[in-house]
Amino acid sequence: MPSTDYFETEEVVKEYDSKITARIISYLKPYRFLALLCLFALILSTLGELIVPVLQQRLIDRAIMSRFLLLRLDNRTALNAETQKTVDDLVAVRGVMEIGEYCFVPMDEKIRISGRDEEDLKAKGVLEHSQWYAFSFPDDSEPVISLMNRYPGRFVRGVSSAAIKIEDLAVLAPEEKEIIRFRDLSLIAKTVTVIFAILAGVFVFTFIQTWTSTLIAQKVMKDIRLELFKKTGSQSTAFLSRHPVGRIVTRLTGDVETINEFFTSVLIAFMKDLSVMAGALITLFILSPKLAAVAVLTLPPVLVVTAFSRVKARDAFRQQRTASSRVNSYLSERLSGVQVVQLFLGEKRSEREFGKRDEEFLKANMAEMYVYATFRPIIDFLSTLTTAAVIAVGANLVLNLSLSLGVLIAFINLVALFYSPVMDIAEKYTLLQSAMAGGERVFALMDTNEKIHDNGKHHIESETAQENTEDRAINRSTVRGHIQFDHVSFAYKEGEDVLKNLSFTVKPGEMAAIVGYTGAGKTTITNVLTRLWDIQRGTITLDGIPIDEIPLPELRRSVLPVLQEVFLFSGSVADNISLGLPLDRDTIVEAAQAVHADEFIKTLPQGYDTILSEGATNISSGQRQLLSFARVIAHNPAMVILDEATSSIDTETERLIQLGIQRVLSGRTSIVIAHRLSTIRHADRILVLSGGVLAEEGKHDELIAQNGLYAGLYRLQFSETVTINDETKTSNVGSGETNFEVSTATTEEK
Repeated sequence: MPSTDYFETEEVVKEYDSKITARIISYLKPYRFLALLCLFALILSTLGELIVPVLQQRLIDRAIMSRFLLLRLDNRTALNAETQKTVDDLVAVRGVMEIGEYCFVPMDEKIRISGRDEEDLKAKGVLEHSQWYAFSFPDDSEPVISLMNRYPGRFVRGVSSAAIKIEDLAVLAPEEKEIIRFRDLSLIAKTVTVIFAILAGVFVFTFIQTWTSTLIAQKVMKDIRLELFKKTGSQSTAFLSRHPVGRIVTRLTGDVETINEFFTSVLIAFMKDLSVMAGALITLFILSPKLAAVAVLTLPPVLVVTAFSRVKARDAFRQQRTASSRVNSYLSERLSGVQVVQLFLGEKRSEREFGKRDEEFLKANMAEMYVYATFRPIIDFLSTLTTAAVIAVGANLVLNLSLSLGVLIAFINLVALFYSPVMDIAEKYTLLQSAMAGGERVFALMDTNEKIHDNGKHHIESETAQENTEDRAINRSTVRGHIQFDHVSFAYKEGEDVLKNLSFTVKPGEMAAIVGYTGAGKTTITNVLTRLWDIQRGTITLDGIPIDEIPLPELRRSVLPVLQEVFLFSGSVADNISLGLPLDRDTIVEAAQAVHADEFIKTLPQGYDTILSEGATNISSGQRQLLSFARVIAHNPAMVILDEATSSIDTETERLIQLGIQRVLSGRTSIVIAHRLSTIRHADRILVLSGGVLAEEGKHDELIAQNGLYAGLYRLQFSETVTINDETKTSNVGSGETNFEVSTATTEEK
């Protein structure tokens, strides 16, 4: 069995392309409001995540671990100028309580005392070794006053404030502690409520961000898919013949889906991750520049590991994408041709070939897994290392009174908050690659412009038909049906002409038949007459008007072919006959009756409402042919081309069709292309093609009398015995045809 490797793979080279990104984002224009709402929700949810560690820090420092340093202001005269400035800075801190000659300074994020100053202050008796808890109270607070009177030696009292050593506070009863720390308990309740409210807000805004980004992605994907479908559907047959259907379908589905992932899993996620990382770093430096510097020092290894992982992930992604493409392509081909595989006993070989591709796919997936299996533990290790460094340095700063415990805890939370996006960004890198590759292929297809040009200004339909195209089955075209090929040459591939300087005329109302060997160019005449392909040389006219000067929709409404391969869509029988026209049921039934399709349609389970399966496999090939005839009759064109239209019909069905055709085509121009010469014996004129040129022309009897190419074709089909004399057989290589000298004999002659 032939290898399909040539068609299986597409190179994946894109990493990031700003032009592709900008083009994808340009599709957001109709959804600006949703995009702004998404951005607003993203900002608020990010701020909420960053505020929570700060609130936790303040809750710990100002309520849970509330501690004060005691400064004796009457001893500060003995200090040098530098240490004196440190004391002045401490006294200026918000929340300081002065009780007589004592000054109680809160040990929160605002305190900054170097180790040398701390020792100097303690040596001079300005700073006490013990830590205190200071609090204020209303003048008439009976519980507080009663408690202080109960333990007079433990409190330093002022008019509306007091202080107690931490070790003395620890020995009090729980209810006594609650009396003293009622403000802390109230602050804890308020802060916890605020944190819960912020977390609820983060949840709501994250939901809004996710919902809007997904909605935007789906709408953009719908717009791109629709635009791509319109663009692909309007491309020339030449373009479509060069691109496999499966690949185009992949563009419209899989590659467009990567753009959905770009919005939902890449763009928004990257913005969120980068904003969280930037916000975390800024918050770290605000809380403690010294400790933030320690955290930043661990970033270079992270950047190196991330860059190395990115390269490895890119290579693994390319291998995985290629292997996946090979597996999918092989499966598609072998499953489509499974009957051929079975008939030629190719199951074992197919299993071996698929096994090799499956093994490659496994290795590619494992390689990708190894990248992430290695990357995540390394980042986890570096995150833990950073946290350990922060704890080690931060603990020393806390002990030296240069940092509060709340700040240290906030740092640990912020470091974890910083490293989580690092892993997320690296792991979403393959999605970015996939989106870039998918976007590149989508826009490459979208930018391809190989449409059949439609600059025709010479209208051939009546004004009524032009104004109301939905009624075109009622308003007849003004086309008479005079066709002329004037020295027409055409090639599907340059240098390989299929039609060679071909000239002929079909008069209005005439039934012209075109016959010839396979490859003579019969079907090509249909393609160029309906402008599915444009000719390279010569002129084709309809009623004296060059067909490229006629608007394409009008030309194709006037000239309607019935092709060799009947194509029916999934849907009802009636829908396949009307095919988009607003026809009533009576018109549809009349069209079916004209070709005797009504007889078998009535036998179907739901009659005209019977749903045809994909490819209309639930009816016979002959019945599909009858429906295709009914479709043409319902659309009522000025001209009809029957291209091998009865090739799949049995004798009885063919007889019924002939009866319908004779009535419907009466007075209309028609071209019948057929190998079965029985269908065209009564044609007004028969054109015999050979190698893309007109070899013979005339009526059936005239051509038989000439004993030329047509006579040979006729004898091959209708003689009882046909003998081909190999010695006299000649081959016309240039035309791609073989001419035979045929000797015929009836049974009696033998």
